[in-house]
Amino acid sequence: METDARVSKREPNQQDDAQAAEIDRVVSRLSVPSRASNKRAIRRPELRKIVPLADTTIYELEQRGEFPRRFYLTPRCVVWDLAEVEDWVEERRRASDAALIKKAAPPDVRKRTTRPVKQ
Repeated sequence: METDARVSKREPNQQDDAQAAEIDRVVSRLSVPSRASNKRAIRRPELRKIVPLADTTIYELEQRGEFPRRFYLTPRCVVWDLAEVEDWVEERRRASDAALIKKAAPPDVRKRTTRPVKQ
């Protein structure tokens, strides 16, 4: 198979750079959208499905700055940013995998006041 003699090498110019930039812009739009473009707020029932913690635990974590803060859409409607909650869950998973989260000690059943341990 012979190469085509009509194809010649040429120097890139500004038009080529503009076309390459346009192609990059189109490809970036076609790729998986970032979380920033998928802003979504969730209410408490959906939050409970994602984070199986009690409301008081979530509130205490929020007060300590360890959980994404809620915000008000209306005076009575409280929501959380879904992306922030998902990031928090992933962060907790990584911390758990790295053994950074200390597990609670098992309870000392000998200190119970009800149902004392038989000896």
